[in-house]
Amino acid sequence: MVTLLLQGLALGVLTGGLYALLASGLSLYFGVMRVVMVAHPAFLFLAAYLTYTLHTAFGLDPLLALPVTVPLFFALGVAVQRLLVARLAPENLPMMSVLLTFGLALVIEGLLGTVYTGSYKSVSMDYATRSLTLGAVRLPYDRIVAFAVAALTLAALFAILLKSRFGRALRATIQHREAARLVGIRTERVTGYGFGVGLATAAVGGSVLALITPFFPAAHWAWIGKLMAIIVVGGLGSVLGAALAAVMLGVIESLVLVTVDATWATMMFYVFLFLTLIARPQGFFGGRLAQRF
Repeated sequence: MVTLLLQGLALGVLTGGLYALLASGLSLYFGVMRVVMVAHPAFLFLAAYLTYTLHTAFGLDPLLALPVTVPLFFALGVAVQRLLVARLAPENLPMMSVLLTFGLALVIEGLLGTVYTGSYKSVSMDYATRSLTLGAVRLPYDRIVAFAVAALTLAALFAILLKSRFGRALRATIQHREAARLVGIRTERVTGYGFGVGLATAAVGGSVLALITPFFPAAHWAWIGKLMAIIVVGGLGSVLGAALAAVMLGVIESLVLVTVDATWATMMFYVFLFLTLIARPQGFFGGRLAQRF
């Protein structure tokens, strides 16, 4: 039983790191623009399909596809914000963004189904079938790679938010848009670039998902509930809070999976979402942490 718990704990940490990457963009959208980006998982799988195409056509490893997918999705994010999201009325932005991005998710799903059909796709690499053994614990290489990529991406994201001029402008826009505008920050441009950064993280997440799990056009619906639970538990608008909540929920999910069953493991996200809304609506990692980043 101890071995089983250790295995679950190790896999939970690795999975939680991936969840943190996938949820970071979703948290960033809400923090910068108060946009509930329901289409974020759809963009994740759009990136997964693009990675699959690059792999089948050119033999590219999913990680080597990132120099192609990340700039492309950054530009796509800026375009989506300026052409669609910016047209929404500010007073109804959260509600209207749900409707807009829900429709966008349906469009992406329809396009993927038309181009790739509804069958499962996957990217198979030799190292993905191997594992690292540490005592009684076995860690799949694909999960290790996913965790490493997630950690490096999140480190780069936090460095941008905390150290760069753009990051300071972005955080100022998050904290008080009107005050940021008064001190000369071009909030519209910052908002567009922030949306682009969010979709760039989706590009990384999609490439990683293509490596570790099969996917099909409608797979994004299974992820939106998990990711929304993570950003609510972490504190809406807090990228760091979302990362901490993702690791916590990843560990809990994995431990429940190895001790109870898969159904209850998935339910843990919604149980903690319910508890958060009842006991601490600002999120377990909200408050000052959410106000910083």
